[in-house]
Amino acid sequence: MTERISDAEHAVMEVLWDEAPLTAADVHQRIDPARGWSDRTVKTMLSRLLGKGVLAYEEEGRRYLYRPAVAREDYVSTESRRLVDRLFGGRITPLVAHLAERDELTDADIAEIEALLKALKS
Repeated sequence: MTERISDAEHAVMEVLWDEAPLTAADVHQRIDPARGWSDRTVKTMLSRLLGKGVLAYEEEGRRYLYRPAVAREDYVSTESRRLVDRLFGGRITPLVAHLAERDELTDADIAEIEALLKALKS
């Protein structure tokens, strides 16, 4: 995926990654009501995502059914790489050090990282 998606567009993608295909009305029903989005706003987001190539659709009678054209895992991988490249020169260690220095790693986080490192060494 080359184009980035906004936080608002990401909310729509999360709905569709969880359940697809869906109509625009279905997506609207599943978006967090706290966002206060109208049906028109959801349709605008769907249109933007189609334009970016991260959504696809199929026609079913007079309805459009939307589905992701990019897997959640691929999106997360691309965005993670962009973050690490942009903020940490492409290196993971400074990211982890940054989080550790700010006490943002819980004991459970540290245990998971240690287990991951142990598995990677094996």
